Amino acid sequence: MIRLHFTAADLCRITLAPTANALSETVLSVRAALRPGPRPQGRPEVRPGARDGVGRGAGPLYRPRSAVREWHRSLPGGAVARAGVLAELVTEDGFVPDFLLQPATPDFAGGLAAAAATPAERLALDLGIPEVSGWNGGLARPGRWAHELAQGSPVAARALLDDTRRYFESSVRPLWPRIRRDALTDRALRSEMLLRGGVDALLTTLGTTWRWQAPTLHLPSASAYDIPLCGRGLLLVPSWFATGPMVMYRPEATTVLVYPLYDSGDAASSGERPEALAALLGSTRSRILALLRSPATTTALAERASVSLAAASQHASVLRGAGLIDTVRTGTAVLHSLTPLGEALLAGAAD
Repeated sequence: MIRLHFTAADLCRITLAPTANALSETVLSVRAALRPGPRPQGRPEVRPGARDGVGRGAGPLYRPRSAVREWHRSLPGGAVARAGVLAELVTEDGFVPDFLLQPATPDFAGGLAAAAATPAERLALDLGIPEVSGWNGGLARPGRWAHELAQGSPVAARALLDDTRRYFESSVRPLWPRIRRDALTDRALRSEMLLRGGVDALLTTLGTTWRWQAPTLHLPSASAYDIPLCGRGLLLVPSWFATGPMVMYRPEATTVLVYPLYDSGDAASSGERPEALAALLGSTRSRILALLRSPATTTALAERASVSLAAASQHASVLRGAGLIDTVRTGTAVLHSLTPLGEALLAGAAD
């Protein structure tokens, strides 16, 4: 069990990332392809750095969402074969080096530039190559290229940059609009929970197997770690590819918690259903569909459309049945958002 200990100051400094992090999603997509099932139980989930206390963790890996499995099957040759040397740093037991996460830089180009600027001594620490860093907790069997990278080789660094950029462009960028949309929907849901029930509601509903018992958040893990947030707060980063919690502990900065974004169960949202779409004729429903360009709860939707709560719920039900919107539930919160089909229909109407 990983236990995150909050002070009153930490509870006032919980922030939501604006969207998913492109570099970390790229790395985690390789890990999801490597480990389609449960993770081994012997691996620590948080690694305290040998000198500066930087930590990386991954909770138990659950089976990836069906959307992730479909994405992996759609790649000719598979994700791992496309990843080049990047796959050597993302191993089967769930290890991910800190320098490849870059939580403060959500865009891919910026994150990759920040990773490239990592000093050699930090690379050695993150990779855990004992003869270089003095710590034996990173890569289980580092190869020659990883040793060269840890020693600051420009050639090794260039190979990592080139392979990571090539992999992102070919394998992740085509999926990025959906990842961004799902991350924004998740953020709207978390914001709604915060507005409805405060910090307690937010932390209680972050994960179905997580437990919030103030002032401590308990995360499932094969090993026990106690992490005091020390008044510096917590940054919550949603992930499309993460299959469990990941904690990055930074002693002089905000602790980062990467969590799997809310999975609505991959409800059918792309198939065209003519008989259901016929029920959409009418100005009110068309207006409601347009209003959901920004995700909303049923109450907010009723206010936006100036209709009753019951009418908003009924219209949303018809739109959902037609595959034009998705609805996710967490506790008492209900959030509606457009599906790709709904977005396409609105785009066609605009054209």
